Amino acid sequence: MRERIYIEKPHEGGTAERLLVATYDLVILGAGSGGYAAALRGSQLGLKVALIERDVLGGTCLHRGCIPTKALLHAGEIADSVRESAVFGVKSNLLGIDMPQVNDYKDGVVNRLYKGLQGLVKHRGVDYVTGNGKFVGPNKVMVGDQVFEGKNVVLATGSFPKSLPGLEVDGTQVINSEHALKLSKVPASVIILGGGVIGVEFASVWKSLGAEVTIIEGLPRLVPAEDEAVSKAMERAFRKRGINFSTGVRFAGVDKTKHGVVAKLEDGQTFAADLMLVAVGRGSATRNQGFEEAGLEFDGELIKVNENLQTNLANVYAVGDIVRGPQLAHKGFQEGIFVAEHIKGLNPRVIDVTAIPRVVYSEPEVASVGLNESAAKEKYGADQLRTVQYDLAGNGKSQILRTAGFIKLIALKYGGQIVGIHMIGSRVGELLAEAQLMYSWDASPEDVAPYIHAHPTMSEAMGEAAMALSGKPLHTHD
Repeated sequence: MRERIYIEKPHEGGTAERLLVATYDLVILGAGSGGYAAALRGSQLGLKVALIERDVLGGTCLHRGCIPTKALLHAGEIADSVRESAVFGVKSNLLGIDMPQVNDYKDGVVNRLYKGLQGLVKHRGVDYVTGNGKFVGPNKVMVGDQVFEGKNVVLATGSFPKSLPGLEVDGTQVINSEHALKLSKVPASVIILGGGVIGVEFASVWKSLGAEVTIIEGLPRLVPAEDEAVSKAMERAFRKRGINFSTGVRFAGVDKTKHGVVAKLEDGQTFAADLMLVAVGRGSATRNQGFEEAGLEFDGELIKVNENLQTNLANVYAVGDIVRGPQLAHKGFQEGIFVAEHIKGLNPRVIDVTAIPRVVYSEPEVASVGLNESAAKEKYGADQLRTVQYDLAGNGKSQILRTAGFIKLIALKYGGQIVGIHMIGSRVGELLAEAQLMYSWDASPEDVAPYIHAHPTMSEAMGEAAMALSGKPLHTHD
């Protein structure tokens, strides 16, 4: 049993409310990737932990983000495989897409992972609390009439789908990513507002499932946060797949009609479709949580933290989508582990944001770690870099999979270490483990080139790229 005491909370008029207070070593507000990771690692280290969530254990990633979208993408991959099976000598016909069955498959994946996570939290002795928690500071979270007081508090309240000023998301004709996961049928045509990660992933899955897709991106290129060469390759691949897109012109508005929607751009162009997906990013859930009233210092809409993820309030930490850095589940997960270990005095290594691996799970996939070429030039100078772009056409497994793309390595001329790795092609996300080690351990191409990569695998392409950059290309024309 946790230590429990009562306090009297005075009310106007002289009355008082008796509040139950439970005390812990660690109280966590938010049970998404960052929150539950902090809870599991904290309990593993012997801390008494309370994990508070207003919605559902696992948060956006498990229930409305990473996992369900990747399940849909896999269903789309199977549909494409059936369509293209004759190329491999396998005769088959795609009879159609049973979207309710696709959703059953998707939901089944989510539910199995959810049940496993529930069992793990219970097994670790974490007190899981469902309710609308509010941070009341300096070390307390209130849920209803109960106060959870922690020697340490972790804020992990996550994020929500953003829209544009004046653009109403009605959930029917103009939808966000959460609505998109619940569609009972594949739209005949769809406009996607936003060509970043969320936009291109949904474009990929809907095209695979049979929809006509148009992406509107106001910036000059798709996946604008990625290396420019990767963006150009993505655009070529999408054109080949028949995915339409407009870049470099800002969105002006949308008209709803009885037949669907008409999106308008600032240059006068219009696009019509059955519905429009708003995929302009995610906002940090930092407002109306009690943060301002408690005196937390903000960084725009984010919570300001130091390199140890500590806020300006003693023993209060913040992790995940509410602090600076990419809004990625694995980033929040690692931050949760880091905080638990920091609280225990284990002196964990400070997280290098540039070393966080990034994947876009479209077809083709995009995967990267470190600096893109533009950022590397800005940091080191163009004359200090050496780069290579190894074409996957020279890789046996890529030929078997019939995928196109490349691996691009960016390294320093002097000192030699690799400062950026950028990939595009089917399944290149699976190569990120080696890429992250190369980047994080300051490996040079000469360090990597002697290592043997199994044949035939996609990983061979990483070795070949390192060989090429170290001056001894093999399966390339010099």
